[in-house]
Amino acid sequence: MLNTTSDTKEYQRLEPTARRFSARSLRTRARELTPNQHVLARRISSVRFQISSTSDYIKSQTKLSGEKKEDLRLLTPDNLFHPFSKSPLQTIRERAKFIKRNAHCPHPDHHQTRLPMSPDDPEAKKKTTGGLPPALVSFDCPDCGIPTYCSEGHWADDYEAHLEICDTLRQVNEDDHDLHSGRFFPEFSYPTYQIEEAMINMTNWDTLLYSREFQAINNERSLRQATKLLTYPITIGSILHELSPYNIKKGGRLTVEGLKSLSALRYNLHPPKSGAGPGIKGLRPKSPPVRIFVVGARAESSLPRDVWMQLVYLFPRSDFHLILIGPESMMNRDQEFPLPERTSNNPFGAIVEDRISPQLKISTYVEYYHTLHKANHFYPYDPYFDCFMLFHPGIGHPVGSHEWRETIPLLLETKVPILATGYTQFDMERDVNWVKENSKGEVDILLEPEENRFRSLRWDLNDMDPQDITCGNWGVWAFRGKRYEAERANLK
Repeated sequence: MLNTTSDTKEYQRLEPTARRFSARSLRTRARELTPNQHVLARRISSVRFQISSTSDYIKSQTKLSGEKKEDLRLLTPDNLFHPFSKSPLQTIRERAKFIKRNAHCPHPDHHQTRLPMSPDDPEAKKKTTGGLPPALVSFDCPDCGIPTYCSEGHWADDYEAHLEICDTLRQVNEDDHDLHSGRFFPEFSYPTYQIEEAMINMTNWDTLLYSREFQAINNERSLRQATKLLTYPITIGSILHELSPYNIKKGGRLTVEGLKSLSALRYNLHPPKSGAGPGIKGLRPKSPPVRIFVVGARAESSLPRDVWMQLVYLFPRSDFHLILIGPESMMNRDQEFPLPERTSNNPFGAIVEDRISPQLKISTYVEYYHTLHKANHFYPYDPYFDCFMLFHPGIGHPVGSHEWRETIPLLLETKVPILATGYTQFDMERDVNWVKENSKGEVDILLEPEENRFRSLRWDLNDMDPQDITCGNWGVWAFRGKRYEAERANLK
């Protein structure tokens, strides 16, 4: 960022010299300038350019509407709480209107609007017959600022139940306003490579960020914003890394079968030093990249590529090929449309990004995985180089389970590790039960399902139901198609 004050002072200090070395005189007297004068002239030109660029930016900002200037003044770090319906931000007010058009009042006096999704679902407390008809929310809670009830009376009557989530909803409110505050976000400045002798500590977020030499994050809100993005690559890395916090010790959650599968991957993720270096003499044979298939990709496919590079920095000697698969894998990537044509060389219209880094390549397929699998597009699969990742798949969700019914058996057929996460404990357990019931015993659990050490610390609000609060990658578990050991038969 430009330091306008210091650059202005520098320009004023050099102004007398600048008159002598104007653009025209510099062109005509370039040959007469001494080396020191050349440097001075370049500095003057640079300062002039910075000041003119800054002044142009300031002029452009003064042309903004009075409402937007007011927004920037209101959203200071100590004044981030505003009711959604009265927010100084147009986008937040539009979001409040969407909630009021779609969300129903959770008061138990109303009819049920749908079947309960979990035991803690507010719909489970409603009456199935009799009572008041369903009503849309219209009242903003004064404590959290989120539209939650149809009237102030129902809010006051059900206030004890609302208190269970009120503080979390207020946190969501402030975090959303913080993202639109226009402040500089130092927590989104990521480190790159570090010396290999500096070991990474994966005990929790604090130790990881410290050992990876991130900029110090001393604010809980900034930590929540940072982990919202980093949870995706770090969740994968925390399981595959040789210093993973998940192990076969008591309470380590890793099973014996999991140790077998992860040991195969770690063999190639942490290769020994080969003496490779620049030049012809430094050429050495190198293993193929480790393929990570993100099946059912949605929001994670639009993550900034600097975020995905954090996975590469955990394994500095390995190459990765990240493959994003799913009909929604182009979500929030409108600038990349239209999709490539499907040709004989690119039969599924893959979008390939191979210039991100020499160690990272990303391919996107707007297609169901079972279609690609049946075409043998990624065949063969190797347990030493391949891994599947399912972010919040909703395998057991009543609405989306039919989309996975054909895919899960094909994933198990590959016999490579499958990592999966869930929004909540109930969501994750529902997925685990569905896999066990529909796999007919042909599944091995690699990592016991429990809370993810590197879950997102920021909570998310479901605009269709403000009572539904989740966080990204809350829980994590892993499974694989059952493998059978060969036994020697006693033939006599």
